[in-house]
Amino acid sequence: MVPIPAGAFTMGNPRPDGYPADGEGPTHPVRLRAVLMDRTTVTNRAFGAFVDATGFVTESERFGWSFVFGGLLPDDFADTRAVASAPWWRQVYGADWRHPEGPQSSIEDRLEHPVVQVSWHDASAYAAWAGKRLPTEAEWEHAARGGLDGVPYPWGAEREPGGEHRMNVFQGRFPGENTAADGYLGTAPADAFAPNGFGLYQMTGNVWEWCADWFDPGYYGVSPEVDPRGPEGGTNRVQRGGSYLCHESYCFRYRVDARNSSTPDSAAGNVGFRCVRDA
Repeated sequence: MVPIPAGAFTMGNPRPDGYPADGEGPTHPVRLRAVLMDRTTVTNRAFGAFVDATGFVTESERFGWSFVFGGLLPDDFADTRAVASAPWWRQVYGADWRHPEGPQSSIEDRLEHPVVQVSWHDASAYAAWAGKRLPTEAEWEHAARGGLDGVPYPWGAEREPGGEHRMNVFQGRFPGENTAADGYLGTAPADAFAPNGFGLYQMTGNVWEWCADWFDPGYYGVSPEVDPRGPEGGTNRVQRGGSYLCHESYCFRYRVDARNSSTPDSAAGNVGFRCVRDA
């Protein structure tokens, strides 16, 4: 874990490049206490240690299926039900954290990649076992910024400064052509690319990260200035950071100020998490 200093920052998106319906504004001042944060997202190796120690069974394993991006399935994979509004997402029986793309897949060569196919409940269980917790949305954004205010990326204003790839996102024409110009077709190792100013790896791209808060697109308008913890209730939990499937043509959310959410029992092949601990 690395120290994230106490301090104030401006939370939210001050630019016109976001999604108003996601509640990226208004920008507002936030003051936070210091925390320690995992340097990387929780890896398959680390999650496996938790499962070995506790016998924990994830929600995807109990449900018997999860969502997989169709572009990662073999060409001869049997047709499965697709999400109507996003047909690139396929329902795959046997997809879980050990088999991210279904029974034919494995994490044996991905032990240092982020664990995926984990729900908010799964992530919270791991955090409690590790003596940690999930970050609040405000803690996550403060940490992701790495000391920078007003810019969309953990390293500054340009996505690929000097032509250098700094994160793992979808390259090419979504959803059918991924050139993998950044080096990765699916997930990348959790410590790939350079860290931000606080020493944190891949706060944007690679995998979405669960946060502790309930999601409400109107929350920024009523959020307290000191240590905001999100709404008191809701149906969805916050996700932050974007993933290897984000593309500017449909999901320009690989930004430190972008927001997303899903139901706490949901899992997918591009969602993981990292933890914090009070300093």
